[in-house]
Amino acid sequence: MARLLVIAHAPLASALREVAQHTFPDCAPTLTVLDVTPDMGADDVEAAARALVAADPASDWLVLTDVFGATPCNAAQRLAGETVQVLSGVSVPMLWRTLCYAGQQPLAELARRAAQGASTGIVATPPLPASPPAA
Repeated sequence: MARLLVIAHAPLASALREVAQHTFPDCAPTLTVLDVTPDMGADDVEAAARALVAADPASDWLVLTDVFGATPCNAAQRLAGETVQVLSGVSVPMLWRTLCYAGQQPLAELARRAAQGASTGIVATPPLPASPPAA
């Protein structure tokens, strides 16, 4: 079964963990995060991520990163392989679609859920009518 790791520019990874704890407190402990600070290079991020993944070597890992081509994603791509899959463009809908299924579903299914959450989470909303002025 697969676990979740979010690697993103600080403080986004920690902020997403806080959102997870707020909305799904029972599932939030399944989430591991790595905030990338400005002083970290791709080698530093890769080493930190490898250490997190090595803490649970029996699990597969879905790694969600913020921006394709940026340091978090570049470092995560170095981990990608049979037991690690990387998706970029992490968002709250992506996280919510996967959070409570981590540890229960295989890596491919968790990745599918994440991608579906990302695409269905984008909605062009119509404007709402203006509120009447306060009396």
